[in-house]
Amino acid sequence: MYASDLFAGQRILVTGGGTGLGKAMAEHFLSLGGDVAICGRRQAVCDETAAAWRERFPGRRVDTFGVDIRVAQAVDELVQALFDSGGLTGLVNNAAGNFIAPTESLSPRAFDAIANIVFHGSFYVTQAVGKRWIAQARAGEWKPGQPCRSVMSIITTWVDNGSPYVVPSAMSKAGIDVMTKSLAVEWARHGIRLNAVGPGEIPTEGMSKRLNPGEEPGARSRKNNPMAREGRMSELQNLAAFLMAPGQCDWLTGQSIMMDGGNALATGGNFYELRSWSEADWQEARERIESQNAKDRAQR
Repeated sequence: MYASDLFAGQRILVTGGGTGLGKAMAEHFLSLGGDVAICGRRQAVCDETAAAWRERFPGRRVDTFGVDIRVAQAVDELVQALFDSGGLTGLVNNAAGNFIAPTESLSPRAFDAIANIVFHGSFYVTQAVGKRWIAQARAGEWKPGQPCRSVMSIITTWVDNGSPYVVPSAMSKAGIDVMTKSLAVEWARHGIRLNAVGPGEIPTEGMSKRLNPGEEPGARSRKNNPMAREGRMSELQNLAAFLMAPGQCDWLTGQSIMMDGGNALATGGNFYELRSWSEADWQEARERIESQNAKDRAQR
């Protein structure tokens, strides 16, 4: 679909790039001639992913960082290291967290666990990268007419209509949607464009076990989606390549693109159906989610 050297000379940071959607997007950038940096709280997972990529894509540069993006200083140090070693041309805000729960049951700690990653963390990374790009532009290292630097953020369709049972995520993703629109205007004169993508259900281990615990991955979409299927990772990869590629459509900025097979238009695309769950259903879901969280902590 794209030229094999589409991302030649490009270096893109993908947060949460060691697994799931982030891993798939970063891998696609590599396959099209780019270099990538990935970060996550689980350094070993990022290193394992990078080792496989170095074998598959010889000559491509892959950098890994074990960083908690909830910590602003750690983010700034990560970004400074990347600019000291050649800089960046793109950023994908993918790192996130989410789980289903009745909102009245949430503790402040549970709320912060999501908001600090999605809302605060995405801003910290975007600002740290953006201010360095702005400094470069002011120093004459970017001029009007040259390809823009790009930021792409993963949001959800819920930013348009909210979603019960995932309120911390819905609130935080709505903030990233507004950040995208706001900075697209503020930073355009510096050659920086920002867009967002709200993917529907594209099954990954983390998503399936925290949002649809106990269900067969994709089963809900095959039942309810207008296209009677879940999303394909290749569809997200192709959209990310279009949005991040240099010079493809630099006039496209400040947009949030929902890619969900029409699901949100047809059904609302959220978790309203969980209103019928009993306390026993919620208890079973909590146990499954906590089990997955324990497995993830063991890998850090």
